[in-house]
Amino acid sequence: MPFYPDGFLPLINSDIEDIAATLGVRGDAGGWNIDLSVGYGTNRLDYRITNTWNASLGGNVSPTEFDAGGLRSGQTAVNFDAQRSINIGVGETSLAIGGEWRNENYKIRPGELGSYVAGPFLFSNGSAPGAQVFPGFSPTTAVDVSRDSFAGYIELDTDLSDQFNVQIAGRYEHFSDFGDTLNGKIAARFEPIEGLAFRGSASTGFRAPGMAQQFFSTTSTNNVGGQLIEVGTFPVSSPIAIALGSQPLEPEESLNLSGGIVFNMVDGLNITVDYYNIKINDRIVLTENLTGADVVALLQAAGVAGSSARFFINGIDTRTEGLDIVGSYRMPDVAGGRLTLNIGYNINDTSITDRRVFSGFTADRLFARQESFRLTDGQPSNKLNLGLTWEREPFGLSLNANRFGSVFLPDGVSAAAIRNNNTIAKGAAPGDISLSPKWVVDLELRVNPMEQLQLAIGANNLLDEYPDRLPFGTVGGVNYGLNNSFLPYSSQSPFGFSGRFLYGRISFDF
Repeated sequence: MPFYPDGFLPLINSDIEDIAATLGVRGDAGGWNIDLSVGYGTNRLDYRITNTWNASLGGNVSPTEFDAGGLRSGQTAVNFDAQRSINIGVGETSLAIGGEWRNENYKIRPGELGSYVAGPFLFSNGSAPGAQVFPGFSPTTAVDVSRDSFAGYIELDTDLSDQFNVQIAGRYEHFSDFGDTLNGKIAARFEPIEGLAFRGSASTGFRAPGMAQQFFSTTSTNNVGGQLIEVGTFPVSSPIAIALGSQPLEPEESLNLSGGIVFNMVDGLNITVDYYNIKINDRIVLTENLTGADVVALLQAAGVAGSSARFFINGIDTRTEGLDIVGSYRMPDVAGGRLTLNIGYNINDTSITDRRVFSGFTADRLFARQESFRLTDGQPSNKLNLGLTWEREPFGLSLNANRFGSVFLPDGVSAAAIRNNNTIAKGAAPGDISLSPKWVVDLELRVNPMEQLQLAIGANNLLDEYPDRLPFGTVGGVNYGLNNSFLPYSSQSPFGFSGRFLYGRISFDF
């Protein structure tokens, strides 16, 4: 007889604790402006899985809730900055130098035995080890790793004339696990006439793989194409990931270009228009949910539950281009107060410019149609913001309306067939879905009964807007499964699916 004869929905309950503190001093010494600070921050995330069971233990033995373990991350940083004016014979010049030491730590805490253990009924009638939906972290996945980095920078900011400013900066950094990197930046601003300026910059960037990208490991139940499958996420150094084609992660490197115009020739009016182009090489991405008989055989040989696996790879190069337009207009006297109108518009496009070749699995199988579109089209390509702020002491009001563009959700079920045809176009799979554009309105009212005290009430998503509901069952000949009937919204919705949120706030300055 089934343990849950009417079915069940396990709950992943998370307990999160953040602690952060910074201590610093500022002052002058020998003509330098000095800033020295020490900061520490830590995050603790614990999982407790309820309304579940470990099917491999059997219904008469397994508990129905488990401590599934947790994650820990911490960072300590010491920063030193110094700035002073210097004379190089042209205009005003500022010199800044500084350094940083940073220590990062990452831990995985194992859960209680029953949350991950493989009982006597392992793989019997489809049973898997550990708590259903989210097996606990086992001692074999527990880690406690740290790394250090040292960095130093120098920046020169000079006015070559009253109209022309140039900034040049360089930064050296050494990571204990990824070696050295040297990056630079040059920026300039030219204002030929008062109120009209042109600006631009070029810089290089470097990002070492995150600690979690290197060491995170877990197994969970995912909804893929309407089907519930067990997906294992493995560190790149694990034998399973290596057998599937993983390689040691390398740092990402980037080239950033931007240029824009600033216009404020009309009293109260300010408009900026900026173009940006960001090229990232060796971008770290999560692979597809790899499936197939070969994957299942590898997992079962390792004693791991599941029918799918994934891991992080330096899989692709990308380019993101975009345009930001921001405007504001201040009106000094409207109903006895000051009114400011704001508008912001962004349009952007991300494309994959190259894919890596791996041993073992092909690059197309590791990072194919579904994950490619999740990266390039899984967020709106445009966003419009309209807002106003009205202030008349002691009262204030803010009203903002945001329009999020469409989001594309590729069909995971048809991904293999689409890959075989070498087609990655939108709409090429019958189960492709697009979430339509939506407006989200926020409102806040404020009052300052005294100088140090402010009271506010407001609403995020005032009109209670929701994203499009996902199809379920068989629609247009495509079987989406039944899971979307009780989880009807996509996690890729750019504004979530929690509906209206009302709040009150008391602020006191001292």
